[in-house]
Amino acid sequence: MLIILMGVSGSGKTTIGNLLSEQTNIPFFDGDDFHPEINIRKMSEGTPLTDQDRVAWIEKIAEFMNNSDAKYKILACSALSSFIRELIVNKINESCYFIFLKGDFGLIKKRMDKRGKHYMKSGMLASQFKTLEEPENALIINIEDSPNQICDVINNALREHERDSTNGGK
Repeated sequence: MLIILMGVSGSGKTTIGNLLSEQTNIPFFDGDDFHPEINIRKMSEGTPLTDQDRVAWIEKIAEFMNNSDAKYKILACSALSSFIRELIVNKINESCYFIFLKGDFGLIKKRMDKRGKHYMKSGMLASQFKTLEEPENALIINIEDSPNQICDVINNALREHERDSTNGGK
């Protein structure tokens, strides 16, 4: 199973992914590490990516995930549009469990302004919110809680999901 932490830049995907990985011993991968250089350059220049720009990125992620032997994996991936989430589900050879880290613009902008050297600057946040299509089939978590509290909620939801899966969905 691929656990996908999704949300706009600055919502805490990497922080939560690393902490969740430490707590569960499930390997964590940051989707930012798979961006083609052209995407990084565009974002660094303040140009928002289109879904077409993201296709090669998702294909690279899918190839890596499909070649991984780990039974469970955690991936931080913005997955803002339903098109991209559908592409992920269709390209990954295993079940995907989406967790939407949801927060308001002000809180996320404040976080982004504090972080160091990252190619995604807070000036691009408005375009991410514009692109965001909130998922219907995802665990939705408010990011105002602490990272430990968020991981507790995720761990409980994953246990319940696993229990439901082994009981045939009952």
